[in-house]
Amino acid sequence: MPNVFATADQHFGHANIIRFTNRPFKYTDEMREILIANHNKVVKVQDTVYHLGDLFWRTLTVEQAVYIRSRLNGNHYFIYGNHDEVMERNYQLRSLFGWCKDTYNLKVPGYPNIVLNHYAMRVWNGSHKGAYHLYGHSHGKLGPTTNKYESLLSMDVGVDANNFYPVSLEEIHQHMKEKCK
Repeated sequence: MPNVFATADQHFGHANIIRFTNRPFKYTDEMREILIANHNKVVKVQDTVYHLGDLFWRTLTVEQAVYIRSRLNGNHYFIYGNHDEVMERNYQLRSLFGWCKDTYNLKVPGYPNIVLNHYAMRVWNGSHKGAYHLYGHSHGKLGPTTNKYESLLSMDVGVDANNFYPVSLEEIHQHMKEKCK
């Protein structure tokens, strides 16, 4: 049975993100290769991957972005972030994803509803009824809050918050259960 993964904020081709987020890479080429290798270590060809924004930096050509996408295992879906100019302006690239949306309410049998968005939200559809919220954008820098739903049922799935790997739905579910103890 295929697995489901979520990830965000790879920023392929973005040199300054290395410095801004203290990533352990010297160059964008090294970052690209390690992010692709990490992705493919956990994601198999038949798996499903939800990218929650900021996948390709605006300096990449469409051809470079298509090449990177072609190297990533899985069936891919995309949530727009704030740095997705390459995706927004090119149909060829967007066509490599099952769909591209601003937000999505994911329903997977056996799991609560899951709201996917690039941005962290304080409340979301179903937050008071146990729905999860997955986001990126913050690069692992959001601290705890006093809002129990925001703290317990939301998760930064960006690569900076997850050792530069996508996160499986099972790992997300375990993480939420641990936080709710």
